[in-house]
Amino acid sequence: MSVIAGAGGDEATTAAAPHVLDNPALAALTGPHARFAERRGRVLRYPLDVSPWLALPDEPDARDWADLAALAGPGAEVPLPGFRGEVPEGWEITFRIDGVQLVDDGLDAAPDAEAVRLGPADVPEMLDLVTRTRPGPFLPRTIELGTYLGVRRGGALIAMAGERLHPPGWTEISAVCTDPAFRGEGLATRLIRAVAHGIRERGETPFLHTGAQNTTAIRLYESLGFRLRRRTAFAAARAPQQPAHDRSAAAVA
Repeated sequence: MSVIAGAGGDEATTAAAPHVLDNPALAALTGPHARFAERRGRVLRYPLDVSPWLALPDEPDARDWADLAALAGPGAEVPLPGFRGEVPEGWEITFRIDGVQLVDDGLDAAPDAEAVRLGPADVPEMLDLVTRTRPGPFLPRTIELGTYLGVRRGGALIAMAGERLHPPGWTEISAVCTDPAFRGEGLATRLIRAVAHGIRERGETPFLHTGAQNTTAIRLYESLGFRLRRRTAFAAARAPQQPAHDRSAAAVA
């Protein structure tokens, strides 16, 4: 069996039948989230006010990198989720950490009586909570990706969780966060279970990502019924300041 080592990460995968979670952004943007896709060649991304996630092919070639540079713009920093390879000449890796992908393997999913569905009118409070707790990217239109649930106390939003990537048959749980003043009450656990319940009701399976160094969160997720599926990486790179053909012309001149 041949092995793919590309945008999807480092887990061995047969070329004949890669799993949709090996490159979840690509599977989402060519599937249930196709309506969000901005495309150039084989490179896809979400609108910048929806999500920073983009999708390279599993084995990007020079044309794909050129298309990514054109899509991003000169000197732009772009996320490269799952990418562990080397970037081409002119690109610069600016950030890279190890990550993990976990999948539902017996999660006790259940609705929560205190959880309320959040909508566009709640986005300013959601952005404020994310700014204070830093669970990961949440942008002005991220709420359009799926269902987001929150808990309010005294009218204020104090905890939330929701859905992000949506490969066929799977939905990622993301933006799990709790106001520091209310931590220790199990709100994150309850919201994860409630979001997972909604995913399961659609006949889909929950999954999530986190940093490999975030051992506290990993232990929590495993205690809830998630299991490690694969190790991956979260990276970012800066695009060339000018297109490759312009650099070549400058070198000749």
